[in-house]
Amino acid sequence: MNYALKKEDFVENLSEVFLQKMKFILGSDFQNFLNSYRQPPFRAVRVNTLKCSPERFVSLAPFPLQPVPFCPEGFYVKEDGLGHHPYHHAGVFYVQEPSALSAVTALDPQPGERVLDLCAAPGGKSTQIAARLAGKGLLVSNEYVSSRANILLSNIERMGIRNAVVTNLHPDKLCGRLEGWFDRVLVDAPCSGEGMFRKDPRAVEEWSDEHSKSCAVRQRGILQSAKEAVRPGGVLVYSTCTFSLDENEMVVCSFLNDNPDFELDQVSLSLGTSSRQEWLDTPYDLTKMHRIFPHQGGEGHFVARLRRKGSAEGGTVSVSKPVSDPLFEEFWNGLFDCPVPETVSVVRDSVYILPGQMPPLGGLKVIRAGILAGKLVKNRFIPSHQLMMCGYPVRENQLLDLARDDPRVTDFLRGMEIPCSLHKGWCAVAVDGFVLGLGKASNGRMKNHYPKGLRELR
Repeated sequence: MNYALKKEDFVENLSEVFLQKMKFILGSDFQNFLNSYRQPPFRAVRVNTLKCSPERFVSLAPFPLQPVPFCPEGFYVKEDGLGHHPYHHAGVFYVQEPSALSAVTALDPQPGERVLDLCAAPGGKSTQIAARLAGKGLLVSNEYVSSRANILLSNIERMGIRNAVVTNLHPDKLCGRLEGWFDRVLVDAPCSGEGMFRKDPRAVEEWSDEHSKSCAVRQRGILQSAKEAVRPGGVLVYSTCTFSLDENEMVVCSFLNDNPDFELDQVSLSLGTSSRQEWLDTPYDLTKMHRIFPHQGGEGHFVARLRRKGSAEGGTVSVSKPVSDPLFEEFWNGLFDCPVPETVSVVRDSVYILPGQMPPLGGLKVIRAGILAGKLVKNRFIPSHQLMMCGYPVRENQLLDLARDDPRVTDFLRGMEIPCSLHKGWCAVAVDGFVLGLGKASNGRMKNHYPKGLRELR
């Protein structure tokens, strides 16, 4: 393929096999689907309700917004490059393809529940789950590929999530250890990525029918692992960003054949369409599953919701015992206007704030449990950037709250020292009330502690 071509020109490069499959699926709607490929892709942002209400975001947003119909915290946008906006740095929003919001909407996590996101990187769906949990319950976000797990952790940190555990494990190993432990499990499975065609024309060249079928084999295996973690009465949601029957409805029907203790729940969304019964010869009700196509308001997603029959409570939890460290407490009481959390844990020179409940994960690869609050170094406590992103209230005399158009916002995000009149010591920098990160004030200046890897270089 000639990558110098405009993205919409990839239509001429679509596989005839792919096109025939889409004609079968879409019927009279096929031409609308094909025409949509000559239009720019949809973009959206999802407001992080751990930090900001959708209503406040609408009043503050410096770019036009249009609501995503089925997701109150989702908004269509036309602007590109929003990852450079100060609100993005502050974790106020997550840039997310609109149809991808459908999986967590169908999962419908509730505050206080235990939720597993089994294939979680880069973190869009995990951070959406965490916002729905509202700081209560527990989220376990797992990613098998190590490099992608680190990206997942970075997004968990930016969005200020306190009650998450990030793991780097094969689904078999994790779900086998946590059998029947979760109220809800999400499998957003690795797939052939047909819903990525309009955003990334290279996905067209990489597509093949053989690859799609091999993805389906892997997806069946992941679902078989995931079922072990679902408690009786619990919910298992399976989603992909592809259109293939092999990877979507056929995977779900195969799973139901092998697991009669699961049944289909209805997925009802105001965007997209139900799967059609005539697509497959199956006893299962395909109309309970749901699809979103590019001509319907999103790049492409499939969602099926399964429920495990029966009723039972989740597994036992361990509750962390308070561990007092005077250096950490001195720092905390000087910067934050709230009591020291009850789940502080000191491991060698690292101070963590753990979730209120923890699954039995001993011996497994845990990248992060809860918050890394900081390090104890030579009789001093050095706070972490993550701690500042988690929404603990900062004392007024230690908070430099800047308006969005204040040039010090840009300077801070570039790692520069900025003027300030705060009390000497550790302090927080915010934009319109949203904390961006750490600084250290002295003699009318603030030394910058914004992480080098996150700084704006342009």
